[in-house]
Amino acid sequence: MQPYNSLIPGTQPERRHDAYRSTVLRNPRRPLIQIPQTLSEITGPLFGHNPIGEMDNDLTCHFAEEPQGQRIHLSGRVLDEDGRPVRNTLVEIWQANAAGRYHHPVDRHPAPLDPNFIGAGRAMTDDQGDYRFTTIRPGAYPWRNHDNAWRPAHIHFSLFGPSLLTRLITQMYFPGDPLFDFDPIFQSIPDEQARRRLISRFDLETTEPERALGFKFDIVLRGRHATPFEDVHQ
Repeated sequence: MQPYNSLIPGTQPERRHDAYRSTVLRNPRRPLIQIPQTLSEITGPLFGHNPIGEMDNDLTCHFAEEPQGQRIHLSGRVLDEDGRPVRNTLVEIWQANAAGRYHHPVDRHPAPLDPNFIGAGRAMTDDQGDYRFTTIRPGAYPWRNHDNAWRPAHIHFSLFGPSLLTRLITQMYFPGDPLFDFDPIFQSIPDEQARRRLISRFDLETTEPERALGFKFDIVLRGRHATPFEDVHQ
């Protein structure tokens, strides 16, 4: 089995980042035991893809009226460590609404719920590794990690590979957000260039006149230029 290119130290989130308070409590106190992967872990058990509806990648069209907020087209490619497209990969997203509130009973942020926005969607990559969503730009929200703490606007991504053990989760941000410097989750990645790989870029080509702004976000699954993910072993 060919070994994967190693990650550059500092390009993935730190397991314990004291400014991100919950990592102090949930981080293991003893060194992790690394168990080498074998072919069985990489290729199975398989994830059974449920049928994906034609509009599952459009978060703006499932109710009688459209959701509030700035409509966006979000697209990109899923690539391996050598820049090759990763085909037939399930990409799921979830996010807060334009007011910064999730459609979830645990979210008690006193911002309005949008009855026309459930905040989740999914798509499969095509033969070129491309995916595409239509959604709304989420709002920032408070999260009580520290005094006057606010999360930058972001969208959560989940990617399933060929098996259940290959699921990866990350977050995508928007360019120019003033909250980057104050967010310990974003800052838990020591390497600045790696942090920048979590920021989408404005894309005029996918911007739809008089309807939606376009943003691009490519995801690299492995190697020295990998996108930062949650819980990646270094």
